[in-house]
Amino acid sequence: MVQLPRPSRVATRLSWYTRRLSVMSSQEVLWRSAGIGRERLPRRDLASVSDSALLDMGAGGWSTALDAFRSCTGRPVLLDRSRATAVAETAPAGVAALLAAAEQVLAGRVTYFGYPTAMLTTPVQWNHDPIADVRWPMVASSKLDHRSTAADPKWIWELNRLQHLPWLAQAWLFTGREHFAELAMEHLDSWITQNPVGRGIAWRGGFEAGVRAVSVLTAVQGVRDSPALTLPRFERIVRMLAASADRCWRNRSRFSSANNHLVGELAGLAVISMLLPELRRAAQWERDAVEALRLEASRQILPDGAGAEQAVGYQLFTAELLLVVAALIRSRGDTPPTEIVGAINRSADFLASVVGESDPPPRYGDDDEGFALRLGAEPVRTIRDHLGIVSAFTGNERAERTGHATLTGAWLQQIPPSAAERRAGSAAGVTHDNLYAPSGGLVVLRSEGRRLTMDIGPLGYLSIAAHGHADALSVTLSMDGHELIGDPGTASYYGHPEWRLVHRGTRVHPTATVDGENQSVIGGPFLWTRHARVHHHSVDLGRGIVDARHDGYTRLSSPVSHRRWLVAPPDQRSALVVDVIDGEGEHEMQTSWPLHPSLEASAESRGHLVSRNGTPVLRIASSGTARTYIAHVRGDSDTHLGWWSERLEARSPSWLLSASCRGTVPLAMATVLLPAQAQHTLEIDDLDIRLVGQQVIVGWQEGRRRRRVVIDRLIPGAVHET
Repeated sequence: MVQLPRPSRVATRLSWYTRRLSVMSSQEVLWRSAGIGRERLPRRDLASVSDSALLDMGAGGWSTALDAFRSCTGRPVLLDRSRATAVAETAPAGVAALLAAAEQVLAGRVTYFGYPTAMLTTPVQWNHDPIADVRWPMVASSKLDHRSTAADPKWIWELNRLQHLPWLAQAWLFTGREHFAELAMEHLDSWITQNPVGRGIAWRGGFEAGVRAVSVLTAVQGVRDSPALTLPRFERIVRMLAASADRCWRNRSRFSSANNHLVGELAGLAVISMLLPELRRAAQWERDAVEALRLEASRQILPDGAGAEQAVGYQLFTAELLLVVAALIRSRGDTPPTEIVGAINRSADFLASVVGESDPPPRYGDDDEGFALRLGAEPVRTIRDHLGIVSAFTGNERAERTGHATLTGAWLQQIPPSAAERRAGSAAGVTHDNLYAPSGGLVVLRSEGRRLTMDIGPLGYLSIAAHGHADALSVTLSMDGHELIGDPGTASYYGHPEWRLVHRGTRVHPTATVDGENQSVIGGPFLWTRHARVHHHSVDLGRGIVDARHDGYTRLSSPVSHRRWLVAPPDQRSALVVDVIDGEGEHEMQTSWPLHPSLEASAESRGHLVSRNGTPVLRIASSGTARTYIAHVRGDSDTHLGWWSERLEARSPSWLLSASCRGTVPLAMATVLLPAQAQHTLEIDDLDIRLVGQQVIVGWQEGRRRRRVVIDRLIPGAVHET
């Protein structure tokens, strides 16, 4: 077994500040510096203070507190026996899957991300990673450097989030079999014993404490009538959760770190304060948490419904954290803040518009498969799962039409909304087949089974843009519900650093790369030190035209800007993508087209023919104003190009197609994407692109028809077919 070293706290902090300093404001530098001093000061731990300092309940003591918890006096309810009966009737398939998952936990088997199933010991060793056979040291959590270790901290964090406990609690409610409740309490016993507050990887930051608290309290409330919830256990759990609440607020993410982590910390604080109102600080904690969540809902879910982090996975996670808090407020008989419900609804409207009735989910930015509350047994939360959950909670009609029923949604349907809540804060302008989300920077163009998207949004959220990818001006294509050209996914966080480096970069995304460089500058696994900025010249949904550029390559010694036009008229099968770099010097421009792993590709003189199971589905043709080279790669273990990742820490080979040319700028390339349709041929011939003054002229033969597109670079959106 590998024993992780005990790293120097000072060295770790200095290394962190070195990487982060360039993107931190002076206020953040002062705050973080002061935080180092605060951590050295002795602080009263709420896990060990006197009853009178912890509780606000008169002379009742712990017995009275447990009685009130069991009767749910003065607090909201999510899981209980009567609701379980209704859920079992409405969602029998979800209940069956849940019981199977709970049985796996009973057997000691857990599976996280793309890693193999692991066997847990009895009692569980909460700081041992059996996948890497590494034991995390039991030192002050602030001294642990999780970024440079022999094991993947994501795996051990996932175990220590205790998100399997709600499975066990529900299994007890559905079956009445006591061993489910007893195992949940035994796991909590051993977890609290092995993880003293503030020590070990499980307490690394307030975020883990917040997300864990949501699951722990949900599960404990679910088994509140079980003999397994004894008075001594209840006291230990409440003390641990009080310390968690303190850390959620005191160590909350601020400044450049105030992304989904802050929402997780605030949600954990809100859940603790609402379900444990006996805590002396509960009322103030709830006020602070809910007020902060109102603000974050408006910041992290943008006015058009897109997620501020430019990462679909984190948009789902953030919206569901908000939803958990809103559900508890409603369950208590109060009305959730309109800002929170409005953010949930407009996020759902946006997502429903992107996936439509049958389109595949969008994939951009990071995705770590996070669950706000894991009630169902599904291994990942899909967008359609999420939309079904939102529909169950808010009655969102677009979410209902495009979402899937889940066990989580069945539980939320037991807490129906008031008439005033339904559709509160819904986003405007997202009910059409086509979509332009100007805040999030996503354009969706549809026509006869075809969906094209173009990313004209920022790199990510806040100065570090932690979960964004260098994918500005990316164009994806799906046809008849099948993904053809897409985003290759996240691949890894910590387990395979070389995968992460490539999958965040520009080369693997469906955009253009200049001189082999990323559009934005990587400063660390979750840090960008220079952001490519995108300018929207024109978006014309009716004509199917997008015109945008970014400045990511103006940092080169011979600076250039990259401008891309997407021309996809709704009455045409093909889509034209035109890329122009302009500025100074001689450069190489390369376009990339990552294919879904179900597809095969064969090279042609001007591009590639793409097939699925031997049937052609797409032809790609490219031409540049300089000599153009066609290339492809699949599953290369040296460059890590040609891979597709559906799950974190897993990948499969897929074709990455490309075309490149080199010359003195201005330099231009044209790509025609022709998806297959019934009774139509996939013929593209004689593709040519010319620069004539400020005009870009593209011509090609499509079947029997000669097409010619003229673009005026001086006029935004000036695209005409002659």
